[in-house]
Amino acid sequence: MPTPSPSRRTLIAGTAAAVGVAALPAGQGVAQAAEPHATAYRWRNAVIGGTGFVTGVLFHPAVRGLAYARTDIGGAYRWDDRAARWTPLTDHLGWDDWNLLGVEALAVDPAHPDRLYLALGTYAQSWAGNGAVLRSEDRGATWTRTDLTVKLGGNEDGRGTGERLLVDPRDSDTLWLGTRHDGLLRSTDRGATWTAVTGFPGTPGASGQGVTLLVAAGRTVYAGWGDSDGTAGSPNLYRTADGSTWEAVPGRPTGMSAKVPVRAAYDRHTRELYVTYADAPGPNGQADGSVHKLATTSGRWTDVTPVRPADGDTFGYGGVAVDARRPGTVVVSTNNRWAAVDTLYRTTDGGRTWTSLKDAAVLDVSETPFLTFGTDAPKFGWWIQAVAVDPYDSKHVVFGTGATLYGTRDLKHWAPQIRGLEETSVRQLISPPTGQAHLISGLGDVGVMYHERLTASPSRGMATNPVFGTVTGLAQAADRPSYVVRTGWGDHGNGAYSNDGGKTWAPFAAQPALARDAPGPIATNTDGGVLLWTFVHWDGTKYPARRSTDNGATWSEVPSFPEGATPLADPADPARFYAYDTDTGTLFASTDGGLTFTGRASGLPSGDSQFQLAAAPGRSGDLWLSTKWNGLYRSTDGGATFTKVTSCWASYTLAFGRAAEGAGYPAIYQVGSTEAITGVYRSDDGAKTWLRINDDRHQWGWTGAAIAADPRIHGRVYIATNGRGIQYGEPV
Repeated sequence: MPTPSPSRRTLIAGTAAAVGVAALPAGQGVAQAAEPHATAYRWRNAVIGGTGFVTGVLFHPAVRGLAYARTDIGGAYRWDDRAARWTPLTDHLGWDDWNLLGVEALAVDPAHPDRLYLALGTYAQSWAGNGAVLRSEDRGATWTRTDLTVKLGGNEDGRGTGERLLVDPRDSDTLWLGTRHDGLLRSTDRGATWTAVTGFPGTPGASGQGVTLLVAAGRTVYAGWGDSDGTAGSPNLYRTADGSTWEAVPGRPTGMSAKVPVRAAYDRHTRELYVTYADAPGPNGQADGSVHKLATTSGRWTDVTPVRPADGDTFGYGGVAVDARRPGTVVVSTNNRWAAVDTLYRTTDGGRTWTSLKDAAVLDVSETPFLTFGTDAPKFGWWIQAVAVDPYDSKHVVFGTGATLYGTRDLKHWAPQIRGLEETSVRQLISPPTGQAHLISGLGDVGVMYHERLTASPSRGMATNPVFGTVTGLAQAADRPSYVVRTGWGDHGNGAYSNDGGKTWAPFAAQPALARDAPGPIATNTDGGVLLWTFVHWDGTKYPARRSTDNGATWSEVPSFPEGATPLADPADPARFYAYDTDTGTLFASTDGGLTFTGRASGLPSGDSQFQLAAAPGRSGDLWLSTKWNGLYRSTDGGATFTKVTSCWASYTLAFGRAAEGAGYPAIYQVGSTEAITGVYRSDDGAKTWLRINDDRHQWGWTGAAIAADPRIHGRVYIATNGRGIQYGEPV
């Protein structure tokens, strides 16, 4: 979906600053002491296919079939041409390095095909950690890391602009890195150390764009500047021919349609530099744009804009790629074009004439059905700022969107080229005790999905009737698993129910007025006879819960329910509900089917809305409270008292699965810490001891949103990540 999920803009509280690591083995994480009780697991993605913004794609100019992709919150990937799938390169980044899963830029060395560089940093805000540069001599199999003293913004406005990282065309040991707030940096030792370029003329402004692109044109380096106001006296394109002296490029286009240089590509045959422009960096907020080319030998600029934006059809220009095999052949993309829908334009005569590739396009999304977004047919694209042409195949063109990466081999038939690239921000997970699907997921941007297979994208695509963007609640009746309810952000309703285990849906007959602007979590009791729905506005404002006993036909306020809390149904007693008030550290309980709530245990950790309450299946009143670094607490009396679990010092999210053979209690899984490492753990003895079941190669940044365990298969667990989709693990 075009709008980023809230987690892509919001601080994940409680994370620490990144630390330096050198010579990391393939997929290896921050150097940490090995857990003495670690156990071997195999980790894979539950396949959905993309779902997030692909912000950059780069073919290596000297190696057939070698390409890289970057994403805004899900790390970087390398294309495996033989397997026809993407290989993740940054899964080793762990909990403390969550801010490095957003990739600001990537760079390859044309003269040394095995070298790869990544500039990492998701947010440039004051609360986020500094960025880092990873460098590899083996195409991302192993890494060496340098921490920066500046912040990068791989998930901020302008994240789809050009590569801000470049290997100098005159010297492979020299790299350039453009920043948003700190000008231009240079390294003369292949990224090991960095210094500010004092002679660079750009002055950082309030827009937070700074350098928007770096591109080599022969031996000259060009830098786009995003803090210009678009006037002749405010340059937005600079260059250096000697690596020391920078100057504003003369004669450049001016005006709002050429305010921000978005991307640039150099045609070495004609010695022309093509630049796409817009009135804003994108991916949102663009209403005007243009395409110009610069004859680098003469300095002459030519306006080659395919189509001008107009009233009722506003947009900017985004991606640009040249065909390395055919002089004067260029592909550009529109961006933020919602009326006529975005397209790619292709020219074979240097921009004199253009053809819209969308007009004859045949889209096949059968491998990832969610791309219809609940409609009859998929769109050609949106948020198109990443475009690439294979230097060894002129008809192999790829472009990124807000949810996938499309590719073609004949300029007509397009399909997602997305296998292996999973970027979902996951919010809710359920593993049903019966039925075809072992997993139902609630996601950011792409709603709810019913996973009848874990190795293929859900055949039903996004849940419809209604279609949601981001999901806020997902619950299943413990004694009636065919009954499932969901809540979230939707254009035609914010709540729905299913009577077939999540395969098909119907909207609630009515919904509280609050639901449109503040849909929060929902719970259903064991038989599905009572629903509790809470409401939290995106700005944090909390409201009283609402209760329904007629499947959502009518709703009544529950004044005694703690505002904004997440409701939890007792898994064995249909009359019992629970809620944890994170403002006061008090457990509230109801014994009358959610009509009234009273406070029970108090004095527990407070002050963090991300604390989570879970109930052990098949047992009444057996509650577990995860309070992040405040620890894990358990109650066996329905919340009247809690005891701190001493076997771990941090717990972020917790779930129960099928018990181990001979065990009398369900297996417990959590994202937490028993020693120095925040990881995924399993206990088969009621939390007396824990096994770490992920390893340093499989960490996926922040994993504190949700976890589910399979009630039918001992050892299988499902992990919600914020940008690397659903990871599921099984014992080897």
